[in-house]
Amino acid sequence: MQRGLKRVPPAEHAKARPEILDYLIDNLLIDQYLVQQKVAVDPKDVTARVGEIQAELKKNGQEYAKMLQDLLLTEEDLRTQIAADLRWEKFASGQGTEPVLKALYEQNGDFFDGSQVHARHILLTPASADAKTVGDTVASLRIIRADIEAEASQAVAKLPAAAEPLAKEQERTKALEAAFAKAAEAKSVCPSKRDGGDLGFFPRASSFVESFAKAAFALKPYQMSEPVQTPFGYHLILVTARKPGQPTKYEEVKDEVKEVFYSRLRETLVGQLRQTAKVTVAAAPK
Repeated sequence: MQRGLKRVPPAEHAKARPEILDYLIDNLLIDQYLVQQKVAVDPKDVTARVGEIQAELKKNGQEYAKMLQDLLLTEEDLRTQIAADLRWEKFASGQGTEPVLKALYEQNGDFFDGSQVHARHILLTPASADAKTVGDTVASLRIIRADIEAEASQAVAKLPAAAEPLAKEQERTKALEAAFAKAAEAKSVCPSKRDGGDLGFFPRASSFVESFAKAAFALKPYQMSEPVQTPFGYHLILVTARKPGQPTKYEEVKDEVKEVFYSRLRETLVGQLRQTAKVTVAAAPK
């Protein structure tokens, strides 16, 4: 935890701590699973990776011992982390065979061609995981959605009856985005609320979780989603623009395809492991 917090400004420690903790738990769950699956790592490979780190540090005029000290690491800690990384790489590469990666590329063209969407969202987080609380949260989002659509319809209804269809559509989209932004500022629990829920443009393979990105890319401009579940809660998404990508070949984006596959594999595996894991978090020392 302290190693993770060293990269975060002190003012952000309270916010970052739960995220770092989740990351550490996920890493431990995966490594425990891979050890149980007898995914072996040759100690020679660990030593070779340590050698690479030492050579890179020396090239940059840095000392290996100082690096360990700065990161609050012993060499044993470092070797343990490297072994876990190598175990994951070995497992993931065994799952992500060439046919699997090519199939992922062919089935998800917008992941790799540079396509982007511009979206706003409203996030509500249930206070607990019980069915009633979750149901109430989803119902609240549906009410917000209906209110936003009603405001857009009222704006169009105020136009002269003889208004051109283009003028009506322009008024609808303008009012829809304004109403959505107002609702985000008032109801959303995401920090983006200060910008009316605006997330800007983002690609299909982005920092957003898969369920969110998938839902956003399924929308046309000025179309709202139904409530979308992610680990953060439930979202209402409004896409306001799309940027088409450029055709690519598999060989040109193979590294990106592999990265997306590994990320999906990790997310799926962690989701499965957390369902059965017993996680105990020790209190921080005084």
